[in-house]
Amino acid sequence: MRPITIPPFRSSWALSGGHRQTLVGALFPGHLRDELAVVRHIRLSDGDTLVVHDDCPPIWPSAGRVAVLLHGLAGCHRSSYLVRTAAMLNANGVRTFRMDLRGCGAGFGLAIKPYNAGCSDDVLEVLRAINGWCPGSPISLFGFSLGGNIVLKLLGEAPERVPLEVVRAAAINPPIDLARCTYGLARWPQRHYDAYFVKQLLQRLRELQQHRSDFVPPTFARPPRRLVEFDDQFTAPRSGFRDADDYYQRCSSEQFVPAIRIPTLILTSRNDPLIPVASFERLTLPPNVQLHIAEGGGHLGYLAKSHGSRDWLQSQLVEWLLR
Repeated sequence: MRPITIPPFRSSWALSGGHRQTLVGALFPGHLRDELAVVRHIRLSDGDTLVVHDDCPPIWPSAGRVAVLLHGLAGCHRSSYLVRTAAMLNANGVRTFRMDLRGCGAGFGLAIKPYNAGCSDDVLEVLRAINGWCPGSPISLFGFSLGGNIVLKLLGEAPERVPLEVVRAAAINPPIDLARCTYGLARWPQRHYDAYFVKQLLQRLRELQQHRSDFVPPTFARPPRRLVEFDDQFTAPRSGFRDADDYYQRCSSEQFVPAIRIPTLILTSRNDPLIPVASFERLTLPPNVQLHIAEGGGHLGYLAKSHGSRDWLQSQLVEWLLR
């Protein structure tokens, strides 16, 4: 694989800190009107349903390029980084499918089983559906944060199962070592993120209990205050894992990266407040996987006023897909 040359990330704004980039990045929603998207449902064998938003450019050729986008923890198809990426891809003639993981976004109330960092089988079902909707189209798979871990796991855990139509992939700020990332949230000032994630996840459980009479709410020994406690008492057992540590060990994508066969870009930043850069510095890379560690950008931020665009990350992803 010929490596892509990625220009250095430099921000001329007063947003150079990792926390600033992370928080401000979430406030730039991008421009993509959901009412113009085709909302598609995918029924799973266990009875749950997934939802994807199909954003097709006005002029899109038969068997044209397609990109599938996966959001991160507590996100959905409207997450700012997903919207900005889809909008830029659409502007370059790429049809995009923004996937809601189980119970997220437009899929709220359509799933009983929770999503998790290893739900690669769900993504496979989406890819098979897209092959039916877009026969002959080359597919690029982009995962952001938790979605990035899912993408890497999917590509490397059983490469022979990856559809031949998937020709390229990218994982942006993926938590490739789930235990290290999750336990690390206990440190200051990451505790703010830890509390935010738990608050969002607990709120979603309360709403689901009101929406679905067949949902059996978890019985917490005590209300979780940290993400690892939530995973240990809910995500792990409901997803078939013994406990949080078993879940993290079996689903961390760093163990699957060496087996990836298709051209894949892993992009992260040295000042990501959520994902320790040391996880990537020890990663074993096969020839077709390229790692780029930006000096700044935070977690899914990468806002830089340069070359007429603030969306440095999205520009790199478009370049990666179209090369």
